Amino acid sequence: MIVRSKPNPFRLFFTLRGSIIQKIYKQILFVALLSAVVAAVQYYRPGFFPSYVTTPFALLGIALSLFLGFRNNASYDRWWEARQQWGQLVVDTRSLARQMNAFMDLESEVNLLTRRRFVLLVIAFVHALRHKLRCTDAWDDIAGYVDAEHYAALAEADNKPEFLLRLMGEKLGYCRREQLLSDFFAQSVDERLTSMTSVLAACERIQNTPLPFAYMLLVHRTTYLYCLMLPFGLVASLGAVTPLVCAVIAYAFFGLDALSEELEEPFGLSTNDLPLMAMSRAIEISLLRALEETELPPAITPQGGCLQ
Repeated sequence: MIVRSKPNPFRLFFTLRGSIIQKIYKQILFVALLSAVVAAVQYYRPGFFPSYVTTPFALLGIALSLFLGFRNNASYDRWWEARQQWGQLVVDTRSLARQMNAFMDLESEVNLLTRRRFVLLVIAFVHALRHKLRCTDAWDDIAGYVDAEHYAALAEADNKPEFLLRLMGEKLGYCRREQLLSDFFAQSVDERLTSMTSVLAACERIQNTPLPFAYMLLVHRTTYLYCLMLPFGLVASLGAVTPLVCAVIAYAFFGLDALSEELEEPFGLSTNDLPLMAMSRAIEISLLRALEETELPPAITPQGGCLQ
């Protein structure tokens, strides 16, 4: 995710990091070259292309803008919901660590060890969720926070975050049976685990339910058809500046189309996706501090104005 400050008006035109132009420059160049060819033919052979009324292009452009706007709103809603879910995860994990510190009698070595194992499982869950959403291998990040006795079952689990939630549920049941937590406090901790389960389910829903393909295809095709027909409709009235105008219009329409595709998948690694690694590390550091650990991993800092 881009975290740097907004550039000044002059640098705004030359900023590439985080700009969608890197994905659409080929389409823009093609439209500009097509427009240049059309303009050259019109210049050397006046009247070769009939003079069209621009009203149909204006109407189609307005309709296309509305379609692209609706699609971008839907994509941004997915991105924002994903950010809200991870914000809720921050609340749940910190609350769990606080509750375990407040509700358990930490004078006993057994209680201290139980609390530590429980909180470490919470850290493992956060990393496992991030890797699941990004379809990467989570083992290196979670193995150090899980007891060796669970390695075999964890390695075979298809859904590692859900498996870790079940382990936390078992730990909570152990605390209740051994009277390490009262019924009231155990219920409060269980509510946080239920909230974390809801976060997992919501993130899986966002990841596994893209926008309808037919809607995306309609907008995508219409964008290409409009930008490819535009030079033929404008060349009679604009002449030599047709390539410039068509390139700017293509940048706007192709840019909105590509941006909606990028925001539709908020858990990826592109510059405009959510910084899951930074958020995971922030939760990890916060929970380790709750355990009074002194050796903490370094916080993730922006690299080149981008936070992963």
